[in-house]
Amino acid sequence: MSPVIAIVGRPNVGKSTLFNRLVGQRRALVDNRPGVTRDRHYGIAHGADREVIVVDTGGFEPEPEDDLFVTVRAQAEMAIDEADVILFVVDRQAGLTPADKMAADILRRRADNRPAAGGRPGNERILLLVNKCDGPMHDDDAAEFWSLGLGEMYTISAEHGRGIYELWEAIGPLLPEALPGEGAEPEEDEEGEIRVAVMGRPNIGKSTLVNRLLGEERHVVHDSPGTTMDAVDSVLEIEGRRYRLVDTAGVRRRTRIEDRVESWASLRAIRTIERCHLVLLVIDGELGASKQDSRLAALIEDRGRACIILVNRWDKVRDDPERNVGVVDDEIDRHLPHLSWAPRLYISGLTGKGCHRIMPMVDQVYAEFDKRIPTHQLNLFLQDAVTAYSPPQLYSHPVKLNYATQARVRPPTFIVWANTPEGVGEPYKRYLMNRLRENFGFQGSPLRMQIRQKRRPGEDADE
Repeated sequence: MSPVIAIVGRPNVGKSTLFNRLVGQRRALVDNRPGVTRDRHYGIAHGADREVIVVDTGGFEPEPEDDLFVTVRAQAEMAIDEADVILFVVDRQAGLTPADKMAADILRRRADNRPAAGGRPGNERILLLVNKCDGPMHDDDAAEFWSLGLGEMYTISAEHGRGIYELWEAIGPLLPEALPGEGAEPEEDEEGEIRVAVMGRPNIGKSTLVNRLLGEERHVVHDSPGTTMDAVDSVLEIEGRRYRLVDTAGVRRRTRIEDRVESWASLRAIRTIERCHLVLLVIDGELGASKQDSRLAALIEDRGRACIILVNRWDKVRDDPERNVGVVDDEIDRHLPHLSWAPRLYISGLTGKGCHRIMPMVDQVYAEFDKRIPTHQLNLFLQDAVTAYSPPQLYSHPVKLNYATQARVRPPTFIVWANTPEGVGEPYKRYLMNRLRENFGFQGSPLRMQIRQKRRPGEDADE
């Protein structure tokens, strides 16, 4: 799994600005007022030659005065326990405060509960960052923070990007050793096992659905229960094919995550996507798709996982004239545009209605997720697609698509070589991917497409 980097510190030291800098986009709300960030935010960053999960926490109050900041501190502590690297941010302009000293003591104690990569002491997971050092003339002001005794100190400016390259250089050696194939598509186990995550909001009927699937068609089942904090894996075998069903904890909206255990479970649910081939996204037929369902859908598409949308509790609304299939389909189209390619099943986990279609659909979608198109067929397709709708010209320069190939599966990824790659914009890429689906299917599977510069004679291939 991707390693985790947690950003902690007292309020208003620039943690969210640093988070946005590391993930490369404005994901966290930034404001001069303290306490704007109350919940944890997760983002994907690429640095130190790795893909990592970055966690932005709320302000770490050593002695919280009310219930809200007790919750904020609890969230920060869970991030500390989960993280492989901890970035402790302090503010040069404010100087060393009693709150910084108390936070450093708490950090040391909690870090000791878990060793760093390579079996090193846990406090080596901590990097002290003195923020708002906009130039070398400010570095001397950071000297007082040496008294915190947290080892190496780094002066940075999260707002202007100063010191970020050096920070990634320092983070790299602290990350756990990458496993073979990390960052690639999830492979089948030796037994040809298909890993399926069951995800959705809390109390949506995920466990009932999993029990229904296990109880109706199981041949050989072995339960591996976790705790209430973790996912529960169940192995199911149908006609010689193994499936691992991963029942995850419900993922609430972040504004409703108040319990430490539930916060931890939310991150585990998100990371479950990385180790599964396919996600069953369960939504409520009565309430329809929510903003949280939309966030999960975006994450599923971003991580390149196959998906089937299950509209559960359909037994309660199927006779409601205002909640027919057409109405719910329209709601899903509006709220889950990321998963327009995902098939939908209307089911009831409680009564079993429609559940017999789920596992056959899993087989079909996985086959599409693992499909490879021969190169000669792809190039015939490309020729027809360009003839029907040619790419726009760039500065009166004709853009030519020369040939295409499929680079990988899970998810299907295609490379198209062009004379002018920058002339192939996102709208035209979407056109090509829609035509791919029309010609070759790929139901339930995301697609990836890269446009590359055509190699000139004598150049080495990079594939």
